Amino acid sequence: MRHWPLFALKVTTPRLELRLPTLDDLDALADRAAEGVHEPGGMPFGVPWTDAPPLERARSTVQMHFRQWGTWSPDDWHCSFVVAWEGRIVGTQEMAGRDFAYTREISTGSWLGLRFQGKGIGTEMRAAVLHLAFAGLGARHAVSSAFTDNPRSLAVSRRLGYRDDGIEVHRRRDEAARQQRVRLAREDWTAPDGFAIHGLEPCLPLFGLAEGRPPHA
Repeated sequence: MRHWPLFALKVTTPRLELRLPTLDDLDALADRAAEGVHEPGGMPFGVPWTDAPPLERARSTVQMHFRQWGTWSPDDWHCSFVVAWEGRIVGTQEMAGRDFAYTREISTGSWLGLRFQGKGIGTEMRAAVLHLAFAGLGARHAVSSAFTDNPRSLAVSRRLGYRDDGIEVHRRRDEAARQQRVRLAREDWTAPDGFAIHGLEPCLPLFGLAEGRPPHA
């Protein structure tokens, strides 16, 4: 689409493709949400959307993407990719920025279908959006966070070079829960081998950047 070039934006890695979803991709992603994304009893999310019944989880997954597309602006955007592995949609990886042209800081969030966890996909899909942020958009920092009882998410961050950035306390299921912030500076990031960005330049204005401008300008 000439007026929405984000649908041609992709990041490829040795095993994965990250792209904005087609309607068929959204159906598959909704299936992953209905199947489950974490063990029963746990809650890795501040908003406990996975407490809902499977069909409601599936529908809210689709609606979330529609809301993000409808509210996107160059000053406040949420770019949620579907993650394709071996021809299947296995999860979603989000990259978000507010006033990115000035802050050059992005945040990330993600989830992966439960049956696809433990294969290194979570680390590789986070590395993919870091490559887009640092090599493609010229970000200076990437931030993330995870509840302290979610060690697997924190392990992904530390494996990629993030450093601890303070503790926050949030309401979760009507209880207080500690959340660890983490931060990765561009100078601490190592460009990975075999990662590539496709179709970025026409999208730069939608990220608040001038088309054709060098990424670190």
